[in-house]
Amino acid sequence: MAIHEAGGYKSIALDIAHRIVSGEFPVNSKISGRSLLAGQYHVSPETIRKAIGLLKDENIVSVSQGKEITIVSEEKAYDYIIRHDYLKSVYSLKQDLQRLLEEKRKIDQKFDSLLTEIIEASDRLKNLKPYHPVEIKVEKDSHAVGKTIAELQFWQNTGATIIALRRGVQVSISPGPHVVLLEGDVLVFVGDDKVYEKTSAFINKKRTEEQEIQ
Repeated sequence: MAIHEAGGYKSIALDIAHRIVSGEFPVNSKISGRSLLAGQYHVSPETIRKAIGLLKDENIVSVSQGKEITIVSEEKAYDYIIRHDYLKSVYSLKQDLQRLLEEKRKIDQKFDSLLTEIIEASDRLKNLKPYHPVEIKVEKDSHAVGKTIAELQFWQNTGATIIALRRGVQVSISPGPHVVLLEGDVLVFVGDDKVYEKTSAFINKKRTEEQEIQ
């Protein structure tokens, strides 16, 4: 996704200032010429020229007659950020999002791979078709909140086998019968074709008034 050209040079200037302060572009170092910067930010050389012009006017960078860009002042870059940070850096936000998406993709792949290994290694699950894992979230008013897997007689009531439990950013593989379920827990389980509907109805059956009083 390219930065919007109209006014985009301000976001680029701010981003370069951030990169100077972070040490990515040290004082006295040379940074890429207009054509390379244009490629990094996916904008025209003219937009880059305007961004560098803003930084030059603030004495953050200098530009030689040969168009070589030199970092002049980290302090002035910091001052520039303080005065203009409300603009935010579209480029930095985009880069952060891309990194997070990539990390999520890797975690999901690792998680799926681990689940497959567990399923294939289990004699009990090996002949279960289909065995594609499905997930159900434990809702706030579920009767399962505060109960252990054993107390719920989970397998007897659903026919599903829990292979993992997600709790926030933590994942427990093959949680034991004494694990207490909490609001927001995500159960990862396998079973036959009807297991999802049956398990969903069982797990998120609402608490009775007597249970709520207790």
